[in-house]
Amino acid sequence: MTNIASVLKAEISRIARKEIRSELDNLKKASSQHRRALAQLKREVAALQKQLRRVSNEKSAESRAANVASADVPRRFSSTRLAAHRKKLGVSAVTYGKLVGMSGATIYLWEQGKSRPNPEQLQRLSVVRALGKRAALELVER
Repeated sequence: MTNIASVLKAEISRIARKEIRSELDNLKKASSQHRRALAQLKREVAALQKQLRRVSNEKSAESRAANVASADVPRRFSSTRLAAHRKKLGVSAVTYGKLVGMSGATIYLWEQGKSRPNPEQLQRLSVVRALGKRAALELVER
């Protein structure tokens, strides 16, 4: 015959496990929600850091372009380098001409070596050369 004390002890243990299980379920749900919130915050921080880097890169590119434009250094011109830079940016001669302030036909003539830019145009070309692809495309959109 079983002892009443052991039956009572077994029943208390069973009820305690049941209560603990329900409390743990609530804690697991809360923990899961907190993990999701942390992951979302991490994604937002990463996006903001990426945006900050992009803005700082644009600012530095603009300052480099300003420094290049302000320097009175004699510039050399190469038609092959001009064509290579335009292809690197992935823009047409007309679009590249808008960046430089010239027509697309002028850019084609420069690339083919049939004409050469004057010193003022060389300065504008050096400013465009200092820009990256993203900054150049943003200038075209403006």
